[in-house]
Amino acid sequence: MSSAAPDGVAHDDERTLHRLGYAQVLYREMGGFSNFAISFTIISILAGCLTSYFIGFNDGGPVAVVWGWLIVGGFVTLVALGMGEVASAMPTAGAIYYWSSKLGSPAWGWFTGWFNLIGQIGVTAAISYGAAIFWTALMNLWFPSVGTDTHTVFITFSAIMAAQLLLNLNGVRLLAMLNSISAWWHMIGVVVIVLVLAIVPDHHQSTSFVFTKTLNASGFSGTSFSSATFWFVFGVGLLMAQYTYTGYDASAHMSEETRKASRAAALGVVMSVVMSVIFGFILLVAVTFAIPDVPGTLNAGAFDITYIWQNAMSTRWAEFLLFIVCCAQFYCGTASVTAASRMMFAFSRDGAVPGGRTIFRKISRTHRVPVNAVIAIAVLSWALMLPTLANGAIGYLVGTSIAVIGLYIAYAVPIYLRWRAGDSFEPGAWSLGKHYKWINPLAFCWVILIVILFLMPTVPTAIPWHSGFDWNVVNYAPITVGGVILLTGIWWLVSARKWFKGPVREGTDEELAQIEAGYAAAPPAAAPTALS
Repeated sequence: MSSAAPDGVAHDDERTLHRLGYAQVLYREMGGFSNFAISFTIISILAGCLTSYFIGFNDGGPVAVVWGWLIVGGFVTLVALGMGEVASAMPTAGAIYYWSSKLGSPAWGWFTGWFNLIGQIGVTAAISYGAAIFWTALMNLWFPSVGTDTHTVFITFSAIMAAQLLLNLNGVRLLAMLNSISAWWHMIGVVVIVLVLAIVPDHHQSTSFVFTKTLNASGFSGTSFSSATFWFVFGVGLLMAQYTYTGYDASAHMSEETRKASRAAALGVVMSVVMSVIFGFILLVAVTFAIPDVPGTLNAGAFDITYIWQNAMSTRWAEFLLFIVCCAQFYCGTASVTAASRMMFAFSRDGAVPGGRTIFRKISRTHRVPVNAVIAIAVLSWALMLPTLANGAIGYLVGTSIAVIGLYIAYAVPIYLRWRAGDSFEPGAWSLGKHYKWINPLAFCWVILIVILFLMPTVPTAIPWHSGFDWNVVNYAPITVGGVILLTGIWWLVSARKWFKGPVREGTDEELAQIEAGYAAAPPAAAPTALS
């Protein structure tokens, strides 16, 4: 065990993990703030809602950006509350997959785990590709010879993924420190950006524009809520907010590396969402007030934030704000690789991933991180964005859809199963009490709604019977998600149901102790700092 945690706390966490069936092979280096910080970092209001701002602005306008953020934030808070209660009862790296298996059956766990894994890969890819758009825009301002074409963005994306891979091959101590720094960077960064946008521009949009203006650049008809079609467009625009509010299951996946995990992981899941709702709303209002003109912002596409800041102020101010955002987005992608690799490690530990029992559950004895799972997540996330070389922003938009659909299906399953279990559910240190009876059904219904919405075509020419049908703008999320369902379903029926039994105990308490002893030679971690 790490010397970083007091003996009593360490033994309590270890006993809980043993009860769940696993040995303590990962270092418990994270405190409560670091656990919150990894989810807050992955949600990243300086990443998600800025890199996908063009989605909300094009499909709904300021009302979709501002009010959509609050509407989605309210329902996502319910989802986080439902997840937090289950995380407290079963604090393990397998998290969502483990919960579904125990509350339901191995079949529930199988499909939940695969949706979670696909969603984790999707969100990691989308985060880092979005960061590449912003880094490319910043480099273009610093060095005008650097272009902003899709190939340049992809090269930048590749470099970012490589750097995040190398960082994640280090110990959790370094990663915990980076996430703690990141949490403060995000909060202070939002304050700085808001102050600059409030003071520096000579002109601001009216309050009416920010809170009531509707826009529709999707190609579908309708520009006001009196049009039924516009309601659909507004719904598609919610992808901006819904995509941003992803990845907060990271606090649960880091449970085996967190002290007092039964309480800290639950609070990390919930509070990361609550804080993001507050800080994100302030940020989005400030950005929308600073919009210099509508046509230019719409035409800028995925580079709309750069356009807004450069034209509302100056290139120097744009460079300053972009630097704050780019650093935050790099932190965000790094944390996403961390969380996704822990999920893959845990899923592999129980034999669900091909080669998992021998390849992806491998732990580095030097840093005690799942090295092969880290490499796999980085490579698969990179590969998922290859279509952007052909269709640019559409590929990114689809990546965000895959992330939202995959993750939220996985989030919804244990929430439903916990509601179905009723009062027979055995809570952990943090519980919803009787409130689960209304929180869980509302959260589950919200997930059904958004999954349906984000499987829909985002532009008219993506509809097969449209006269101007264009494959370049097709939302291939239904193909990807349908493919996952089909492949994992066939795999389950033909083979996996015969051998996959869900979470498997690694041994008796004595055998777990022997496994842990095999990692005792690894160097002990340093004492925690105030950041952890």
